[in-house]
Amino acid sequence: MTLDLITYAAAHGRIDWTGAIAALREGHKAGRPELGDLFLGPAQGTMLTRAAYLPGVGYGVKAVTVFDRNPAHGLPTVQGAMMFFEPDHGTLCAVIESALVTEFKTAGDSVLGAQLLARPDSTSLLIVGAGTLARGLVRAYGAGMPQIDRIQVWARRPEQAEALARQMADEGYGVTAVTDLAAAAGQADIISTATMARQPVLHGDWVRPGTHVDLIGAYKADMREADDALMREARVFVDSRATTIHHIGELTIPIAAGVLTEADVIGDLYDLVPGTCGRAASDEITVFKNGGGAHLDTMIAAHIAARIGGTLPGAVD
Repeated sequence: MTLDLITYAAAHGRIDWTGAIAALREGHKAGRPELGDLFLGPAQGTMLTRAAYLPGVGYGVKAVTVFDRNPAHGLPTVQGAMMFFEPDHGTLCAVIESALVTEFKTAGDSVLGAQLLARPDSTSLLIVGAGTLARGLVRAYGAGMPQIDRIQVWARRPEQAEALARQMADEGYGVTAVTDLAAAAGQADIISTATMARQPVLHGDWVRPGTHVDLIGAYKADMREADDALMREARVFVDSRATTIHHIGELTIPIAAGVLTEADVIGDLYDLVPGTCGRAASDEITVFKNGGGAHLDTMIAAHIAARIGGTLPGAVD
């Protein structure tokens, strides 16, 4: 079997958002995965290894380092690789640069959640954070929810939001940088947060009824982006119960404080995709916590391998 070494530069233009989001949706129609995560190192320099087995799909292992201060040195915050093994014989068939998998997995996960939970008439999106992930969110929401006709972006450093808006304009997207986060949040139909915050940046009293909130950034127990008021007011959903409720500060902190209980998490994508739960009224606030587990990485890795496997130069027999 051919082993494909798939880099971001070589493969990115050959994978599209519509296909990636569809792959995630289809992946949740099968059985729940087996999962295993490992965190090593200090908070400012962590190695994260995530593994998953998906029956009928295969095995995936993604190992990345997360160094918060890397951008100041001209380096990516996250670096690593994903290995994908086919299910029948356990053969390693692709090693994929982690940035490619993570971009399509993370933004695709959020857009799938919004497709299932946001009001169908949602036309405005606010992105909180203007890092690398924000670019993927503009592209993913543009493809997965084409009815969106207004995209705003806010960042702690206004010049970062302005730079993102200019870059997206060069790609044909209309993105406006804003400086008043509270006002922008109060006007948005969908709010997507993609920060490295350890204290809430989004407050419940800013968010109007009917809004869908997509929380991405917090991935460890000491991180959160939404305050207690928002979590208390909203109907809360997650991408996977197994990778969020006991692991991510967005949930562990309000649960420990008595703001939420585990039972307040209404469902995950394994419930949302078949339609066993979802938005119940047009005026309710929905929160979707994007935890980004290894099963999602594996779904995207399988999709990438199927789409471009064996077609790139440098493959090894």
